[in-house]
Amino acid sequence: MTAPTTTTWQVELRFSEDVDNTQAVAMLRGPRGQEFRGHGQARRNPADRPAPVIGEEVAGARALSNLAHELLEYAAAEIEVNVHRDDPRV
Repeated sequence: MTAPTTTTWQVELRFSEDVDNTQAVAMLRGPRGQEFRGHGQARRNPADRPAPVIGEEVAGARALSNLAHELLEYAAAEIEVNVHRDDPRV
């Protein structure tokens, strides 16, 4: 039995905002140096009070969701490249 390995990936969230809009970018650098980015935004309803932290939470969640989709698309492409189509066991 082989010992389990531990790998850590860090995600960075950056925000830019004004009183009505928040933009978020989620960035991840993969273990081979690949860089993935997800984007999200939030817009305050004019009838609501300004609450910047809520805009960051919503835009951040959307950026992370977009990042997850980007990473899944990359992984799917990697799977396609690595499938042995001539191997009857696959």
